[in-house]
Amino acid sequence: MARLGINGLKVGILAIAMLGGALAQTLTFWSWRVEDKEFYEDIARQFEAKTGIKVVYTPYKNTEYNTILASALAAGSGPDIIHTRAYGGLAQLADAGYLLPIDAKQVPGLSKFPSSLLNAARGFKDDTKKKIYGVPFATQSLGFFYNKDLLAKAGITRLPETWPDFKAALAKIKAAGIIPLANGPKDGVSLEQIFGVIGPMFYGGTDYFRELTAGQKTFVDDGFIKALEETAALKEFFPPNYAGIGYPEGRTLFTNGGAAFFVTGGFDIAYFRDNNPKLNFGFMPAPPLTRGGRTYVPTFADGNFSINAKSKNIEAALKFLSFLATPEFGQQFTEKLAQASAVPGTKAKDPVLQQIMEQTGYYGTPFLTLVGFRYAAPTGTELLRSGLQRMILGQATGRQVAEEMTKGVATWYKPFQK
Repeated sequence: MARLGINGLKVGILAIAMLGGALAQTLTFWSWRVEDKEFYEDIARQFEAKTGIKVVYTPYKNTEYNTILASALAAGSGPDIIHTRAYGGLAQLADAGYLLPIDAKQVPGLSKFPSSLLNAARGFKDDTKKKIYGVPFATQSLGFFYNKDLLAKAGITRLPETWPDFKAALAKIKAAGIIPLANGPKDGVSLEQIFGVIGPMFYGGTDYFRELTAGQKTFVDDGFIKALEETAALKEFFPPNYAGIGYPEGRTLFTNGGAAFFVTGGFDIAYFRDNNPKLNFGFMPAPPLTRGGRTYVPTFADGNFSINAKSKNIEAALKFLSFLATPEFGQQFTEKLAQASAVPGTKAKDPVLQQIMEQTGYYGTPFLTLVGFRYAAPTGTELLRSGLQRMILGQATGRQVAEEMTKGVATWYKPFQK
């Protein structure tokens, strides 16, 4: 009887150990979102309370993340959960076999995501294009943020309703001794964003994007060229000594109340509020060419939550992605990070963010160079940014830039090779 008691005790201890091991299962999660560490650690605690699965969130500097991740994956290691970029950034990893394809059976919430967002989580090679490799985590939209107090100071009592009216307002603001636009051309990011905001009304928005990506048109198009020219022409409203103004400098200038407008995305709302709580700002899309004309808000998926194809914790990782695809997570993401979650149906408490989300629903169009042409080098983004910088310096025309973009992208984009 004593021996049986001992054996029973051993079995009990073994069972407890096995149970403890299951409860102690840990997922590793890498990201570039250093500023969101507190949020994701809270999400990890919520998930552990529901499932008993622990998640360790490790963020790296944005500028170092891609290199660190690529090195780890190439060595056959890396985290279980990977914060992946969207479109070309994800496709490079998926095409290399580093990411696990998922579907709505494994992650039920995927069935509620629109195809426009799921397309940001697909590969680029023929054998990966139809598969999904992540749960989209955020949508971003671009437009003109404006300082209400500076507009009032310049005598602008109502927002311009047409593009000619908008340029006239910029001239009036400049004449009042106020910097009209905080953006500058130093790093090219702001130029691409300005083009993304005003370009659609010249080249035709989503209709042109579809024809372009299908190879029915190229960048050598009158509307596209006009959009390039209008973007470069805004240099007269940039800050003094604008050659030294890039995205960070422009953001700081606007946040500190130094310029009337700044072209950026909803992702900067939290920055504005955290760094200048008194900033009285709003958001507006680029006004149409004519009164009552078509309005566009360029939008894109910001990235995805993906699973390492070599993870040893696939089942647990799928449970975590399923949680990240729920309205419960999406609502917290939108409220706490002041960004638009990709989970359908979320609402924002921040009035400006909610306005952006609503206008995106009405007027959304793909942010052309990111959504369609960042899959290989030279990317459409690289060619656009450098081309606009040269236009501002008087070293290239809009047609030359459009021709260079077409030729460059055609080296890897099959529809352009017809």
